Amino acid sequence: MHARVSATDAALGAIEALTRVHGGVVFFQSGGCCDGSSPICLPEGELPLSPHDLKLGEVGGAPVYIDAELYERWNRPAFELDVSQGTPEGFSLGAGDTHFVTRTAEDVTQV
Repeated sequence: MHARVSATDAALGAIEALTRVHGGVVFFQSGGCCDGSSPICLPEGELPLSPHDLKLGEVGGAPVYIDAELYERWNRPAFELDVSQGTPEGFSLGAGDTHFVTRTAEDVTQV
């Protein structure tokens, strides 16, 4: 089975920086913001897990979750966590002047 979530070196560096400041962090893959490309990054424990949250795996020691029904509707894609220039929208943690984005395996092969 292929990994359901991975991260670029830039994302791993951002996670490490955030962990030094906030302690553990957790990611929630949203289905509503920016066509689902912007995950929400929060300090661990800030948002309680739902019984419907599916753990995709961990990147840089940070767990990554998605709503199980959404994951099925999206045909169980593999995600890659990365960073992009600009501050995050909403209440997600950012790392300096970057924010986290996710790409599916299809997006990654097109880059």
